[in-house]
Amino acid sequence: MEVLNHLLLGLSVALTPINLAYLFVGVMIGMIVGIIPGFGPSAGIAILLPITFGMDPTSAVIMLAAIYYGSMYGGTITSILLNTPGESSTVASTFDGYPLAQQGRAGPALVMQAVASFVGGTLGVILITVLAPLFSQVTRSFGPPEFFLLVMMGLSTLIVMVGGNWRYGVISALIGFALGTVGVDLETGQTRFTFRSAEMIGGIDFIPIAIGLFGLGELYYAMYTGLHLKGSGGIVRYDKERRFWPTARDFIDTRFSLVRGSFLGFVIGVIPGAGATIASLMSYSLEKSASRTPEKFGKGMMAGLVGPEAANNAASSGAMIPLLTLGIPGSASTAVLLAAFVLWGLTPGPLLMAQKPEFAWGLIASMYLGNVALLALNIFAIPLFVLMIKLPYRILAPAVILVCTLGTYSVNGSIIETWLMFAAGLVGFFMRLYGFSPAALVLALVLGPLAEQSLRQTLTISDSSFGIFLERPMSAWILGITAAVLIAGIFMRRRARRPI
Repeated sequence: MEVLNHLLLGLSVALTPINLAYLFVGVMIGMIVGIIPGFGPSAGIAILLPITFGMDPTSAVIMLAAIYYGSMYGGTITSILLNTPGESSTVASTFDGYPLAQQGRAGPALVMQAVASFVGGTLGVILITVLAPLFSQVTRSFGPPEFFLLVMMGLSTLIVMVGGNWRYGVISALIGFALGTVGVDLETGQTRFTFRSAEMIGGIDFIPIAIGLFGLGELYYAMYTGLHLKGSGGIVRYDKERRFWPTARDFIDTRFSLVRGSFLGFVIGVIPGAGATIASLMSYSLEKSASRTPEKFGKGMMAGLVGPEAANNAASSGAMIPLLTLGIPGSASTAVLLAAFVLWGLTPGPLLMAQKPEFAWGLIASMYLGNVALLALNIFAIPLFVLMIKLPYRILAPAVILVCTLGTYSVNGSIIETWLMFAAGLVGFFMRLYGFSPAALVLALVLGPLAEQSLRQTLTISDSSFGIFLERPMSAWILGITAAVLIAGIFMRRRARRPI
């Protein structure tokens, strides 16, 4: 009953005209971000973050979160029509989505992916509604040792699952930690690595780094890989005389795929660092294993499209649980969302849902509405979004660079931060090129000061003894869970790398 009351409170917040307007803007932008090859939700959120300055925090985060899960819908459109994933989490959707389009079933494939995304996303939000308060109650007893271990757990799992090479992931996180030490040491009052610059005394803001790494870095990498040279000739246009809507057989054959993909995706999404990409690939493998006709996969099997689509959208919902209740991002995109929370003076963690219930539950309730809006957009506005595929990079690239530059400069009016953004863009390009993890760097930059403060408080409490991490029951549990998650993450990553 208490959960229902909280959800009604959230609906009263989300249903205000201003929040509905920002929600609709967010899902529209998310769809566009997902459709554009080479982009992704991390880049979209980072670039548009400065635009939210001056907005109400709840409205701002509702819009940014809508961009996050809305991109999961849009990324599949290019996977089906062009055999080009809009983002990494829709790679598995190309395996059977594009063959379906080649068979003249682009319309049914696009509608079924919208339905699967809606089911996965909505089921994920229902599970958030039920489980988030339980997570929040358990974590209210956390102290500095537990917070330090949680930060380490989030970073370690992200390193294992996101970085192309775990060693590169460690290096990326260490760079982020190093950038987080710039500024004034709060305990000693000494300046660190400021190079006598007054603008660096306050530290390095995450906004220019995130915009550079995810915005410019992704753009440079897309151009390097030749996406800007691809025209629209590869678009598969469905015949209007053919059946646009799926058949009853499509729904019957994929009913269990919807359920399996949704639950699998949510569980993987809750694991910090796992992400929607791992969830969708594992779902595809699961559907192929469970099918009576596995030889048909890769040739236009509807279950091979529906399962991964339900999984990646459920994973995007599941990733919100560790963000809201622990302050630990569950994916690269939620790492940027965490930065947005910090920017607005909100502290995700055990007390967020108790101290700011209208914010937390307003965000959760908005996800119900957002999934409904995205279902309608996907089904009835698909032809309009297909036109985005034809947008040439000679127009897109300058527009993105301009938005990144103006967005960064508008934060503090700092030329130094603008140059940092351009430098971060080059670094982001080389990180993508050589398999480093921009997400681990940004996450370490955001959480580094918290980790440093928590570790110092822990060592003060324990008289400089690290044994406190084993003496406190909750700390010992977190250490055990971290070890289990790392082992599971290594296993899942190896499974995902196997030929499907």
